[in-house]
Amino acid sequence: MTTDLTIRDARTDEFSAIGRLLVEVYSGLAGFPTPAEQPQYYEMLENIGRLAERPQARLLVAVAPPGELAGAVVYFGDMAHYGSGGSATCVKNASGIRLLGVSTRHRNLGAGRALTQACIELALKAGHAEVILHTTQAMQIAWRLYERLGFARSEDLDFSQQGLPVFGFRLRLN
Repeated sequence: MTTDLTIRDARTDEFSAIGRLLVEVYSGLAGFPTPAEQPQYYEMLENIGRLAERPQARLLVAVAPPGELAGAVVYFGDMAHYGSGGSATCVKNASGIRLLGVSTRHRNLGAGRALTQACIELALKAGHAEVILHTTQAMQIAWRLYERLGFARSEDLDFSQQGLPVFGFRLRLN
């Protein structure tokens, strides 16, 4: 299903475009808070490159020919820097995935799966026991993808983001 996508680390000159892509994706989700409702969240998306500065964090992109940004995700090799609510930042021997987004132009090409799989591979290389991520009811396409890849709900990781229920998932690697 993946069609000629390249998964790689984002370049710093792409950070602004990735931020715009993520703001567009997340603000377009029915049932997800708007930029007016959660301005700090959207500021984080817009400035996504700052997350890549955290220890053991990587901003990965899916690039479609002829060099178009199809999607992005942030991989965390140290959960202490994951930056979510709830208990996830206390989990040891785990990697994290945050802020996966695929442009509307590049949906159904396998970019979300390829980005998630790249994060799983990084976790395996790090020798981690599991991968943790969060999603919301508004993100049903991603939710189904995560379940197909073997992620299972983990209620101990759930939290509320300004009244929005955020649901934790784990993928056990060993």
